[in-house]
Amino acid sequence: MSDFGEAIGTAVEGGLFAKAVGGSAKSDTPLEKGHFAEGQCLNCGTELLGAHCHKCGQKAHLHRTLGAFLHDLLHGALHFEGRTWKTLPKLAFKPGELTRRYIDGERARFVSPMALFLFSIFLMFAVFQFAGISAPTDLQGDTGADLTERASEGFQALEERLATVEKKLEDEDLAEVERTTLEAEQEELSQQISDLREAGENIPFLKEITAGEASTAPEPEVDEDGNTVIPLTKDADGPTMRMEESGVDWIDGALDKWRKNPGLMLYKLQTNFYKFSWLLIPLSIPFVWLLFAWRRKFKAYDHAIFVTYSLSFMTLLILTITMAGLAGVHEIFIFFASMLIPPIHIYKHLRGAYGLSRFSAIWRLGVLSVFIAIVLTIFLQLLLLLGAF
Repeated sequence: MSDFGEAIGTAVEGGLFAKAVGGSAKSDTPLEKGHFAEGQCLNCGTELLGAHCHKCGQKAHLHRTLGAFLHDLLHGALHFEGRTWKTLPKLAFKPGELTRRYIDGERARFVSPMALFLFSIFLMFAVFQFAGISAPTDLQGDTGADLTERASEGFQALEERLATVEKKLEDEDLAEVERTTLEAEQEELSQQISDLREAGENIPFLKEITAGEASTAPEPEVDEDGNTVIPLTKDADGPTMRMEESGVDWIDGALDKWRKNPGLMLYKLQTNFYKFSWLLIPLSIPFVWLLFAWRRKFKAYDHAIFVTYSLSFMTLLILTITMAGLAGVHEIFIFFASMLIPPIHIYKHLRGAYGLSRFSAIWRLGVLSVFIAIVLTIFLQLLLLLGAF
């Protein structure tokens, strides 16, 4: 199920990226030094009248050279062109103007919000991988701890059974047949205990058990409402995550995966974040709509552009702050940048995109901050669900 979810995420992400920045062309038209010698559009066959086909919009004159391929690589994968340098400064310093102008129809001048968002996610993923920033993988499941407890209980059961048999053999009136049976059982139990002690010389945790040093498992911690606490303990091999069962089958199935391999689950959580980051857009739009529900002139499309450009900026901001931290910038600057830039940017974005007064922008910023926390919580729950199933 989780593989299917990852496949869906990758397919949707790739489809959105391709739709945002891609194009296509095909032809068997002869070449002249790497240039197509066409008189008709190679995409739809319409007679060419200018620099672009007036029917489908494709460029009139295409190139089939290595230089053209490298240009398409930079343009298609990174959208690295003049529009980028017009869009990024506006996004950083005049986000409201950028959003409003794009909504009002100035599309050719700026990078589309979806292309910019996917580019920012791609760039963050690439930089984080290069810098080695990833979820911790040294979390150990509680399988080892459970094995110790089970082994300890089993060894104690053998000793208790042996003590019971030896006590029965002390009875002088014991029947001969029963005495013979008990003596055979005594010999077998003694041999099993002896074998375990011998094996314990090479197995540390078993040595503690057979030497009588293993401690009994502590009772699970319970909070004020009677719910079992899930502690994060630490042992010699690194931090260990312990989880208790909830009694609900599908929840326990997910918890079992976290219990057995929390490092892998955290890695899948990080991977799913990149693949399903686009879900933040449809999750956010209804909450932004609530801020303007009584203002009919602002449509869902306006909110979608606002949300996507805003998410693009926040992604690039996280990337910039992370790189600044890796470069050795003082922590105080990192802290203030993280705390001050996002609310200031959202405030300016709201004012410019929706033409708000200072008071209207401020109270909407406060409400939107609460909505952002809700959206991130929902998004995290979806990631956990996708990772578990």
